[in-house]
Amino acid sequence: MSRFSIQNKEKGNRLAQREPVTYCVFDVLYYNGENITHWPLLDRKKLLEELIPEENQSLAKVRYIKGHGKALFDACCAQKLEGIVLKKASSSYRVGKRPKDVWYKVVNYSYADVWITGYRKSEFGWLLAFEDGRPAGIMELGVIPSIKKKFYIASKSMAKKENGDFVYFMGQSLKCRVKYRNLTKSGLLRFPSCVDLEVFV
Repeated sequence: MSRFSIQNKEKGNRLAQREPVTYCVFDVLYYNGENITHWPLLDRKKLLEELIPEENQSLAKVRYIKGHGKALFDACCAQKLEGIVLKKASSSYRVGKRPKDVWYKVVNYSYADVWITGYRKSEFGWLLAFEDGRPAGIMELGVIPSIKKKFYIASKSMAKKENGDFVYFMGQSLKCRVKYRNLTKSGLLRFPSCVDLEVFV
C-alpha cells in the first residue's frame, strides 16, 4: 500500500528495492488456453500446487486449510489479522463476483468509541477523533438512516465553525461506537462504520 500511489519513477524504483512486491496467487482461471473456472475449487487448488511447486520473494501461492474454519478464525483474531474467506470446496470461480452462497468473507472487526468532530459538506463524511483527541479519520459509509437522522437533529443546536468543505463542532457532544478493519500506517481507522451514536447535552 505504501507504493500504491507512487507516480515518480525514481522514487518507485527506490521503494521497489526497499519494499519489494510479492505476487500472491490464490486461484487458476485459465490453463493451456482453456477456461477452467467451472472446475471445482479444490481441483484448481491442486493444479496451482503443481504450477508453483516452489515459492520465492516475487511469487507465492495463497495457502488454504480444509475445514476447521472456527479454529482458523480464532487464530486469526489472536494475531489481529484481518479475517478469513470461507469457500465451498466444490465451487466454481465466478468472474467479477463474490457469491455469498459459496464464498463468504469473515472479517475480524475491532471496535472503538470515538468523537465526531465535524462533517464534510460536499458529500457524506463524518470527521472522527479518538478519545484523546488524535484524528481517527473520516467515516464515509456504514451509517444507517436512523442514526443519520439522530446526528442531524443533535448537530443543529451545536456550536460550529466552517473551513472550506468542512464544518467543525466546538466541544465534545457527539460520540459514536464504530467497528473497523484495522489501523492504517498513519494510525487512522480503516473502513469505520457506525454501530451506535451517543449525544451529550
